Amino acid sequence: MIFLNDRLVAPEAARIDPADRGLLLGDGLFETLLSRRGRVERLAAHLARLRAGAAVLGIPLPELDLEQAAADLLAANGLADCDAALRITLTRGPGPRGLLPPAEARPMLMITAVAQPTGDERPLAAVIATMRRNELSPLSRLKTLNYLDNVLAKREAVARGGDEAVLLNTAGRLASASAANLFLVRGRGLFTPPPSEGLLPGVTRAAIIAVAPTLGLALVEAPLEPAQLRDADEAFLSNSLLGVRALASLDGRPIGDALGDGGPGPTARRLARALMQDAS
Repeated sequence: MIFLNDRLVAPEAARIDPADRGLLLGDGLFETLLSRRGRVERLAAHLARLRAGAAVLGIPLPELDLEQAAADLLAANGLADCDAALRITLTRGPGPRGLLPPAEARPMLMITAVAQPTGDERPLAAVIATMRRNELSPLSRLKTLNYLDNVLAKREAVARGGDEAVLLNTAGRLASASAANLFLVRGRGLFTPPPSEGLLPGVTRAAIIAVAPTLGLALVEAPLEPAQLRDADEAFLSNSLLGVRALASLDGRPIGDALGDGGPGPTARRLARALMQDAS
């Protein structure tokens, strides 16, 4: 089952208007959320980001109880007692040909849910992609439906033998991974690029920033060069489904010396535990 607009429907019975601007122009937003045994982690933060993005794009958000919709969807798919990934997709809805949106939008909202395997702590091998994030575009800070830059970067990473792509911005500084935020550890310092460098401000990123000082970490948001990633004690990615996931190497060169046991480094471990305890 999926949730479409205001009700649960079978996928084969769902209808998306062929004139939907999300399909034709990528005119929309999405959120990816993790549910653990029926409890959606950081739901309020995800919905706040969805509302903020919709306001920037001028898409009216339907008046729905999305928390109840998610709960109903998980139950209908037998996912209330396991880990599941939910996706909320919001489009402007149908419109006439051309770029200008209709005077009155009829937004389409869809929520899907699938089982989500968790517990994989294998550090990832990263490569620096040739694709660049455009830090000058306001879209770089919105979770829009246009993800083709990310798709191309991920394909390039896999073709080069990696698991994940690290994206630089047009100035050649670190921005993000293809679908995750990036953190570096040097001593007691925890470093991450600011949104002005062309990254999407992740919900899990915000949770890490909030919890880091309680673990004695000095959080620094500042522009970062690729050499700083190569020379870090640890590096890791974060998003709602990965949680905290260590980077083992960059372009074939090991990152730090904290991965000798094949798992995440000590700082990544501590942050992962802290996030598990504070996932409201």
